[in-house]
Amino acid sequence: MVTPPCQVPAATVGASRARAPVEHACRVVVLADTHLARAHHGAARRRGRVGNPMRGRGLPDAALRRLDAADVILHAGDLLEEAVLDELSAMAPTWAVLGNNDRTMVGRLPETRVLELAGVTVAMIHDAGPSRSRAARLHRRFPAAAVVVFGHSHAPCDEVGLDGQRLLNPGSPTQRRAQPHHTLAELDLRDGVVVGHRIVTLD
Repeated sequence: MVTPPCQVPAATVGASRARAPVEHACRVVVLADTHLARAHHGAARRRGRVGNPMRGRGLPDAALRRLDAADVILHAGDLLEEAVLDELSAMAPTWAVLGNNDRTMVGRLPETRVLELAGVTVAMIHDAGPSRSRAARLHRRFPAAAVVVFGHSHAPCDEVGLDGQRLLNPGSPTQRRAQPHHTLAELDLRDGVVVGHRIVTLD
């Protein structure tokens, strides 16, 4: 499916493969496992945070600053509520996949996506499975992808898999669990090349 420019296709039913509205270069902010629920949109907006501050955590200010500078936002699942996806989409074109906790978005988000961003093929999945044999498993599933974005473990990962394929888990900006920091990830893409990639520590 090719998505026309200026559309924000994150919640499109069945949209698992698309061309994002970015041509030559872009800064991509990658999130996963935000686990935000929002009951009162106005309260969250007044606090300047994505997510309901009364349930769980909103995104930290350091994450919001990165999102404000994004050309594209990718979310690798476990958003919890579509309202959070809507607010991310108001910041930049946003693409997401279904996480195991995204029960309210079953049928709205696909389990996987394959995107072309600035000429770079990027695949997305929530649960990439155990770390053992993960590189081979993801390469078999997404052989044409230069980057595979995934989440679920809350453990940041930025490593090279098979045949130079980059494997990127941004960790979580809200629930670090056993990790030392809250994190997200960024990609700099230009004319078919990944020119920058990093895990960003938010605290």
